[in-house]
Amino acid sequence: MNIVYLISIILIGIAMILGFLRLIKGPTLADRVVALDTMSITVTAGLTLAALYFHRYIYVDVALVYAVLGFIGVIVVARYLEKAL
Repeated sequence: MNIVYLISIILIGIAMILGFLRLIKGPTLADRVVALDTMSITVTAGLTLAALYFHRYIYVDVALVYAVLGFIGVIVVARYLEKAL
């Protein structure tokens, strides 16, 4: 089972790196917002994986709160972009 955790951590790390590159390099502001949302989702997946690996299920609650706050943040930025553009 440890190999599954290792592969999952590697894939989540690659997703974070690619999301960060899109956040920096994104040609438009909308691309940057999508990259930030993607990074939020991968952090949520990482927290859930940490909860499974360490058998500390409080991390799942933290991941859920983080996901909700990330979603609300993306909605706020989308509303701002809708009015600004």
